Amino acid sequence: MIRTASLSRYFGDRPAVVDLNLEVQAGEVLGLLGPNGAGKTTTVRMLAGLLAPTSGEAWVAGHNLRHEPEKVRPKIGIVSENPGFYKRLSVRRNLQFFADLYGVKDSQRVEETLALVGLMGRAEEPVATLSKGLRQRLALARALVHDPPVLLLDEPTSGLDPEAAKEVRDLLSELSRAHRAILLCTHNLAEAERLCQRIAVLKTRLIAVGRPDELKQRLFGRRVVITLAQPLSRPLTKSDLPFVHEISSDGNKVYAAIDDPERNNPVLIRRLVELGAEIVYVTEEERTLEEVYLELVESGDAA
Repeated sequence: MIRTASLSRYFGDRPAVVDLNLEVQAGEVLGLLGPNGAGKTTTVRMLAGLLAPTSGEAWVAGHNLRHEPEKVRPKIGIVSENPGFYKRLSVRRNLQFFADLYGVKDSQRVEETLALVGLMGRAEEPVATLSKGLRQRLALARALVHDPPVLLLDEPTSGLDPEAAKEVRDLLSELSRAHRAILLCTHNLAEAERLCQRIAVLKTRLIAVGRPDELKQRLFGRRVVITLAQPLSRPLTKSDLPFVHEISSDGNKVYAAIDDPERNNPVLIRRLVELGAEIVYVTEEERTLEEVYLELVESGDAA
């Protein structure tokens, strides 16, 4: 649904996005992560046809953005961090105005979209009276009123309270199940890990892309944590456990870097018991998306 090939944008001599190659499939939420100034918003604006690329190509819903922009725009719904509305008009009249711009013929579509985002009860209120959370719901309604197959979301939960942010995330989960392709730019790593099937880390250039678990294993490998009833009488070494890559201990915990824990954990446990260890439980160390993100951004190298 979304594909870019060496997509680049420069502002004078300053690169904003360089050689971006990325795909987002129908039914997928792809999280685009990166520090401020990494090129996330520039990428969204290029894909929305609001900013011309300096070089490269992009396809959205089967249409080339450079050559068929008039066919691409109706296929896209976009939510920016600070959406603009006609504040004196009611919620319903705002949404009807944008539905008319998109050429929506179904007279019930506005009502259905208001219901979808939970705004039917506020439909007659002026937008000026809405909280930021409710305005963000209206921004989603505006992005959805013409039923586009592609959504471009730039910090859609920024500044929302936890309850409002959860409501937006729940709605996005529903939308992805409706076979839409969703590109989500966010600084909220917990949100990205909860919503996104894949993560792309951008720092002007694409540093890494993959499922969160793939990126964690690629960067850190897999490490087993064995909790013992009491510390071992002597430190363990790799000679005790030759199939383990790295091993260390801290008090009554033993940390072992090991390939294929599902297959090798029983061997590891047997060997520890032979060495006199009393095992309380065995777990796999959980790395966070924050650790992955910081490692990638700080290194700046493609993974």
